[in-house]
Amino acid sequence: MDEAVRTMAEEIQGGLVQATQVAREADLRQAANGIRFAVFGDTGLDDVELARMVQAVPSSMAAALARKSYYFVPLALAEGRAGEAAGHRKGNEVTMISPEYTTELADLAICHRNVALGAGEDGGEGVFISTRLLNDRFSLAFEFFINVGHAFVDEVGVSESFAELAWNQAVADVRGETSQDAWESRSAALGGGEGSAQDGKQRIDEKAKTDFLEAAFSDAVAIYMLSLSVDFDYSELREREYPLLAPQALADRLRQVAKLFPPNADYEFAIRYRRRP
Repeated sequence: MDEAVRTMAEEIQGGLVQATQVAREADLRQAANGIRFAVFGDTGLDDVELARMVQAVPSSMAAALARKSYYFVPLALAEGRAGEAAGHRKGNEVTMISPEYTTELADLAICHRNVALGAGEDGGEGVFISTRLLNDRFSLAFEFFINVGHAFVDEVGVSESFAELAWNQAVADVRGETSQDAWESRSAALGGGEGSAQDGKQRIDEKAKTDFLEAAFSDAVAIYMLSLSVDFDYSELREREYPLLAPQALADRLRQVAKLFPPNADYEFAIRYRRRP
């Protein structure tokens, strides 16, 4: 038996399937907004809710994601070294998919894996999202929208109007940020290190500024889509590693994103404030 065939047979018998095989065999659907997606294995997802989540991506954004396909699978992991940090967005290891959940494999799985699917009409990149590691609708939706947001910004860049708004907020020292990446790159851009100022003038690290604006824009796009799909409290986005962006500043960013990419039909963008008791 050919070694590659033998390896595949052992993987299937062991309960794992290569991601590229899943991409070939899964029923790939296209939402009305143009996003391509598929479900494989025992994901625990409600089909109607999943379709509505995918359709929350504004059609004006979806066109930039034509080479992306999203696969919702129980668990995605890297063959051999699944638990290592190299695997989140890309890695050299073969991406394997478990069609069902086990506690042993869950310890090795990762939230998502990006896999090159080759050239041609059915090529592009597949994003395999581990639904069974994301145990609620909020977590799953945010993981999906973060992936969409990063992919969109990688493809089209940052809106000039958003960049002006976010940078003015940073210069004004508005409290907090929307992610660890945005927080760290913003701090670096504004020159936190020794020698950052000369003659009383602040020096701007232009590369860090670009990184900050890209991170802030992809974060805002993701949070905007999350707000279209799930009714959530802003505090649910809080993490320990950095202070969360002040609510009014985030609201201004989200309104800018909504102006650029209006919601699809049957979706509503709204920001509601709650007064402290």
